[in-house]
Amino acid sequence: MARRRLSPEEEALWQALSRTVRPMHRVRRAAPPAPVETPAPSTALPASWLTKPVAPAASAPPARTPAAVLDTGWERRIRSGAVSPDMSIDLHGHTLAMAHARLHQALGDAVARDVRVLLVVTGKPPKTKGLNDPPQRGAIRAEIGHWLETSPFADRIASVRIAHPRHGGDGALYLILRRRK
Repeated sequence: MARRRLSPEEEALWQALSRTVRPMHRVRRAAPPAPVETPAPSTALPASWLTKPVAPAASAPPARTPAAVLDTGWERRIRSGAVSPDMSIDLHGHTLAMAHARLHQALGDAVARDVRVLLVVTGKPPKTKGLNDPPQRGAIRAEIGHWLETSPFADRIASVRIAHPRHGGDGALYLILRRRK
């Protein structure tokens, strides 16, 4: 069966998707052996002197990023509102600097207490005046993604999701934290 070519739009979508995929298990590949040069017959060096030991490349483990999709159990619980936050913090009404400091402190407390679900209330965005006006985001909501990415606890965040309406809906977020190892 002949394979069809992807359209430019499909190719762009495929490239965007493939950048988000992470392997389940890292496969360690050995470096190809370096070619060994043989000395001229006039030199009498031992063969062990001719090859240099190759030191393994030390690389930092990749940073863990929040998952776009959780397993079906979590997805179902979030959609139905069955998730109950273990801890919550209300940031709306604070300045950006104060909200950032409070979020950082709350994340530290949540990690120390091994909390699984942290509810972060950011406040709902201001209402738009006209029908053709673009939707707006509040200042805290606009910055919270950056704050979470640059936080020292970023590797402990498994996912960030919009809260169920009973917990604040668009004005709140669930931070699903990874368990301690």
